[in-house]
Order: sequence, then C-alpha cells, then structure tokens
Amino acid sequence: MKPVPFEYHRPASLAETFDLLDRYGDDGRLLAGGQSLVPALNLRLAAPRAVIDINRIPDLDAIRVTADGLVIGALARQEALERSPLVREHAPLIAAAMPHVGHGAIRARGTLGGSLALADPAAELPACVVALGATIRVGRRGGTRDIAAEDFFRGIYTTALAPGEIVTEILVPRAAAGWRWGFDELARRHGDFALAGLAAGLRLAGRDAAVAGRGAAEGEPSGYVDTRLVFFGVGTRPVRARRAEAALAGRRVDAEALAAAGRALDGDLDPPGDVHGSPALRRHLARVLLSRVVVRLAEARS
Repeated sequence: MKPVPFEYHRPASLAETFDLLDRYGDDGRLLAGGQSLVPALNLRLAAPRAVIDINRIPDLDAIRVTADGLVIGALARQEALERSPLVREHAPLIAAAMPHVGHGAIRARGTLGGSLALADPAAELPACVVALGATIRVGRRGGTRDIAAEDFFRGIYTTALAPGEIVTEILVPRAAAGWRWGFDELARRHGDFALAGLAAGLRLAGRDAAVAGRGAAEGEPSGYVDTRLVFFGVGTRPVRARRAEAALAGRRVDAEALAAAGRALDGDLDPPGDVHGSPALRRHLARVLLSRVVVRLAEARS
C-alpha cells in the first residue's frame, strides 16, 4: 500500500519546527528515523496532513560528556549509540542493549529520541533510560523542560509530551561508584520485539566494593545494597520492579535471595496476554531474566 497524500516539510531549525507544529497540531507528524512512522503511513494506520522531517536541524545528533554526565541528542542514530566509545564508557547499559534493537538496517536510521517518543512498551531503549535514572529534555516554543524518564512514559504509545513539544536531548547522570549494568531479553527471533526484557543495575558495597577497587560508603555492609530492575514487554510501559529490588537489597546474590526476588516480582508485574504469549508465560520469562541477569552481574569481573 501507499500513504494517503500528505504535505512534506523539512525545517532547518527548532523555531521553524514549532511553527509547523502550531500550524498543523494533531494533523502533523514528526519524522526522525521513520522506522515506525513510515510503515504506519504505508499501511494507512497513520494519515497525517503533514509530515515534518526534523533531520536537518543541526546539533540534535550530538553525543557529548558534561560535568553532569552523558548528553545524547534526540537524533543520534541507534547505530551511533552502538559504536560510540562515550556511550560504552558512560552508559554501558545502552551499549549492551543496542544489538537487541531490531536489525542493523533499522539501527542505521532509527534514533534514540524517536524510540522514546514512540513509547512502545516492548522497546528496549525506554527501559534503559528509566533504569539509568535519565532525564528527557523536551523543547517547546520559548524554552525547554526536563522530565524524569520514569515519569515520561504514561502507557502504550503515550508519553508526557505536551502538544507542540519534541524530545531534544537525553541526559544520563554519572553513576555512583560500584554500579554494574546488564541487559537481556527473550524474543521468538533475534530482532523481534521482546516477550520480556530486563535492563538492570547492581551496586557493590562494603568489602565487595573494596575488592573491586570501586570504593564504598563507610559502614556499608558487604553485599549488593542497591538494585535497579526495569522490565519491558510485560506491561503498558517500562516497569520498575521495586518489590523485587527490595527483596535483593543488602543481600548477597544466592539461591535464597533470587527466590525471594522472584516471588516479589509477581507483585510488581501485571503482564498482558496476546497471540505471542500469555500473562503466565511473560511472568515466567521475567523471573528467568531476573535470575540470569542478576547472577551475571554478581559474578562479573570488575
């Protein structure tokens, strides 16, 4: 099929983009990587009056480090994230996730900002930015506003973006000493959307941190005192598993701790069922991922 006819605009600045968004309102759609929008247009699932191609706007694809952490422009290609030494050093969770995102041809065009703005609950990158405690900066006429990643995703294809706003940057804060990051997902085939996935972090403390040469707060017990577990593909948005985190807090990673976290996880997740998998299957896969990723991080060499 072919799209319904639409007007095409290619603004060269954010100011021009905001003018177009004001003109077309809900009848205008932004084009970044186009990996979701173009198929929707061709299938006539989307029929906007105007497509606004923002790829000419300068500096929105930059990846840089500041005193506050890593700053990634919304138009940074997923392929650039995969290859960037800055991302590997300052946001290794994103680097670990990138090979799971579709296929190489998709990553060559897809953008970080586009994935976040789409808010597909089975996508990898929204879960990563939530796990990292990132901030999503959005531009609007007259200024910007910052939204915590955990507050940005509201539901299936729904975000905190207001009319006339676009994602411009993602700010990943510097991680405290001792953090290790891990990622995994389970899908029917490589490149398919995940039936369940996990973006996770663990922080070493006490003697374990000293052995790793990472440093630790005075008086902290030996163990993994901080965890961040963010699942995707098992809800309407990235799900932070706070009950499972609490079950692991301050404990060494052993069979007893993992069993307790697995039981707690049932209270964190309420996965949907569809033709690809039942809620029971997705719960089971989430528990498998919890054990797999946490054990991998606990055993990783520093």
